[in-house]
Amino acid sequence: MTKEEAQKEIVELTEKINYHNELYYQKNTSEISDYEFDQLLEKLITLENDFPEFKYPDSPSQRVGGTITKEFETVYHKYPMLSLSNTYSTEELEDFDKRVAKGLNGEPYEYFCELKFDGVALSLTYQNGVLARGVTRGDGTRGDDITNNVKTIRTIPLRLKGDCPQEFEARGEAFLPRENFTRLNREREDIGEEPYANARNTASGTLKMQDSSIVAKRGLDCYLYSMMSDGDGTSTHETSINDLIRLGFNVSPTYAKCANMAEVIDYIHRWETKRLELPLETDGIVIKVNSVKQQNVLGYTAKSPRWAIAFKYKAESAATVLKNITYQVGRTGAVTPVAELQPVFLAGTTVKRASLHNANEIARLDLRIGDTVYVEKGGEIIPKVTGVDHGKRPTGSVSVEYIKNCPECGTALVRYEGEAVHYCPNLTGCPPQIKGRVEHFIQRKAMNIDSLGERTINQLYEKGLVRSPADLYDLTFDDVYQLEGFKDLSTQNLLKGIEASRETEFESVLFALGIRYVGKTVAEKLAGSLLNIDNLANATYEELIEVPEIGERIAQSVLSYFEEPENRREIERLKSAGVQMEIAEKENTAVSAVLSDKTFVVSGVFENFSRDQLKETIKNHGGKVISAISGKLDFLLAGDKMGPAKKEKAEKLGVRIISESDFLKMIEP
Repeated sequence: MTKEEAQKEIVELTEKINYHNELYYQKNTSEISDYEFDQLLEKLITLENDFPEFKYPDSPSQRVGGTITKEFETVYHKYPMLSLSNTYSTEELEDFDKRVAKGLNGEPYEYFCELKFDGVALSLTYQNGVLARGVTRGDGTRGDDITNNVKTIRTIPLRLKGDCPQEFEARGEAFLPRENFTRLNREREDIGEEPYANARNTASGTLKMQDSSIVAKRGLDCYLYSMMSDGDGTSTHETSINDLIRLGFNVSPTYAKCANMAEVIDYIHRWETKRLELPLETDGIVIKVNSVKQQNVLGYTAKSPRWAIAFKYKAESAATVLKNITYQVGRTGAVTPVAELQPVFLAGTTVKRASLHNANEIARLDLRIGDTVYVEKGGEIIPKVTGVDHGKRPTGSVSVEYIKNCPECGTALVRYEGEAVHYCPNLTGCPPQIKGRVEHFIQRKAMNIDSLGERTINQLYEKGLVRSPADLYDLTFDDVYQLEGFKDLSTQNLLKGIEASRETEFESVLFALGIRYVGKTVAEKLAGSLLNIDNLANATYEELIEVPEIGERIAQSVLSYFEEPENRREIERLKSAGVQMEIAEKENTAVSAVLSDKTFVVSGVFENFSRDQLKETIKNHGGKVISAISGKLDFLLAGDKMGPAKKEKAEKLGVRIISESDFLKMIEP
């Protein structure tokens, strides 16, 4: 393909992808399947890699991330991002209204009301219609440049449609939708991680991640609520909102113009419970004087505008009786205490159970069966017990003592140093752990055996047919046919699903094994770096922490997993069953042979590449990437924050240490 042909195709693919992106994210419709969309995007990425001179800053390929940011540059806001004064009472709103009336000397005015989203404030700068910079609020005067991460939020336009100022700033609230937050916590619990406390803090932490590809997978969203520029601008805030919508920004349709404070208060009451139906957390209402000219007349205090105020809803809370505490055992053996409550209506639903987190929380609250407890939803998805009404405590009640043995198998619980959670260590004999591991193994992101569900797994366990994932591959037609609800066709479908799973790629198999803390992304990193299960099983601690995204805790968990003879036996059985235990050979993407016969170890953080991209680039130029330093190694490619032990060993053995810029010179055409 010539450069001219490549450039033309990149432009055509960009237009197609942007068109389908807008249909999906702005108009909630689709003309092609997800697979077809992914194929278009993959083709664009391949062309941009082959012809990087035609990769533009607003390319839709930016949505998938991959850029590594070592440090977030501090940026001073052109227009300070001030905070708002808060109130919880309508009386204080009426006082605010009086101050506005006085400040405008009796001139007529109106208000504009918007929901106050519980997310992370962002400043987006556009130049000539293209997103140039995304910055956090920070302290209001300066924030962090997180442009690469902002570009992964699919509802934020990379290029605008229609006329707009040459340069302007749009402001909005980035958030993690309830659905995505729930999914993320399920995934964390599935690999033995503590669930995140709330969506707001999770969104904030996500936006400051170094690897933008992980940010892209989290599924952040953003609602825009204002725009400003040095030009004449708009006459009202309402006009500004309409301009944002016209330019293709994602604006929540929950706003309203109010003629007076009475209408504002009606709006507040209307959304008090209705807001619970929205896809994100909200904690109040923002009330602004609509006229920009009047906003300028009213001006600012040192900390906040005099023309706006935030009304905060009180956290959703209810009092009810603690009837009992039960304990759930998860796949990793984690034991979670659950408050069994007298049913109470809270935030639009009837609550019968609430999280108690761990033994520390039970002790902190000094909980006793029969206590009247306060249950709150607040910014969390799952209700939690937040306090006790000691005035209603039953006479003679005693403090709850945390269980010492597993409620399922009776094994003595353990508590690891530095962790708040108790665990059942009986990995191979505790029923919920056994069934949980099989459920994890067959899920869509793992082996994807969709004809096998929880009910069937329970039956297979009860009949003694399945005690580990490897047992699935020993099932016969007669084994399955005897299960309740199975006939010829359903039995054949289940066995076909198990048979097809033998071809599942190694990255997914590694995730399916259920190693604690090894989620889908970590499994992909480990597979991509170590290539097969034997290399992983024999990897040292030092080799593991050199893999991108692998820290001390994950490395130790992997080592512990392979130290267990039962786990190694399970892997050998899976190997014998024909399950893929090495990464598939990729299509030849050779660019040159300039690095032919040269070996590299890659260590540290790099400016222009993720470590995976760097390794792929080495291979594309004929080089070989290995994991350990020896006297036969040609080059140690050293990035920022490289471990001192590696550098010391390379120097001792006389291995040449090169920088990222040295490497780029080596592969220059």
